[in-house]
Amino acid sequence: MTFALDATQSTGRHISGVGVYCREMLRGLAGAHPAERFLWCGRPNRLRLLLGESKPANCSVRPLLESFQMFRCELFHGLNQRLPASRFRRTVCTFHDLFVMTSEYSTPEFRARFTEQARQAAARAELIICVSQFTANQVGALLGVESGRLRVIPHGTRFPAVSGETLREPLILHTGAIQHRKNLLRLVEAFERAAPPPWRLVLAGSDGFGAAEIHARIDASAARERIETPGYVSDSALARLYQRASLFAFPSLDEGFGIPVLEAMAQGIAVLSSNRSALPEACGEAALLVDPLDGEALAHGLRRLIESSELRERLVLAGTERAAGFTWERAVHSTWAVYQELMGRTLS
Repeated sequence: MTFALDATQSTGRHISGVGVYCREMLRGLAGAHPAERFLWCGRPNRLRLLLGESKPANCSVRPLLESFQMFRCELFHGLNQRLPASRFRRTVCTFHDLFVMTSEYSTPEFRARFTEQARQAAARAELIICVSQFTANQVGALLGVESGRLRVIPHGTRFPAVSGETLREPLILHTGAIQHRKNLLRLVEAFERAAPPPWRLVLAGSDGFGAAEIHARIDASAARERIETPGYVSDSALARLYQRASLFAFPSLDEGFGIPVLEAMAQGIAVLSSNRSALPEACGEAALLVDPLDGEALAHGLRRLIESSELRERLVLAGTERAAGFTWERAVHSTWAVYQELMGRTLS
């Protein structure tokens, strides 16, 4: 059988959390089901990059056009809450989040385009995979999708290869785009109030919506010499940051799931995060959760973690156990089960 997936977001210079999900699904499904054929479909703006990617033997690349398709498949899976206008025999779509529709995190033009694409995808998909119950609730409330078409399949994470003893530094790490949604203005303020020298703050990620204001605030900070913004970092550079960090701060205002908190837990770092959106689902009781809109609460949380090695150690143990329950293999298996359900029979 032939299964086609929208692989557009899986390639490019700066891969987001959605891109990580796409890569894991594309390679995980192909590896778990070598007897099936998988088409990695790319929209014109990323097709050349996708053609240059190494692929498993049972995978090939096809162009993904809006109104006319040059391939046939038994099932099409839109991996990023978007479907082409052309119809397929069976259709699945993954929804990651809808915060673009609910808050001012983007330009009005992007918001209007995103909203229309999401509405069209929700209307045409036979089954919808949501990466958290929070996102499933949003898809139901904002797009009018009945619960019978929703399936919750969380993201996964991977544990690092064991490479000897890790020497932690007085370093607070945040990974993700430098943008308003990540609540970095309050994080910088909390760092100034709660983290004395020699503690440092590293904000690793490329610029996004609202980045100019965040960089200006950092430049004006009294703790400027202790705040680093290296931009988007390579996998190897990120691995080194994870090995050095003692705390991971992720006080985001909105997340559809929250891959970074699980990655930090898998790396053995104590996590501070938000008590809203999907982050309590991802963190469970393995992180210190605070109200991201309360600057004093955020500063108090950082101060507690900085001053208490016992609290950090407890969260590290709880986080390691928590992260072990979220694997990409489990997500791939559950996604295949959705395919089975839609096909109406057992697949290999």
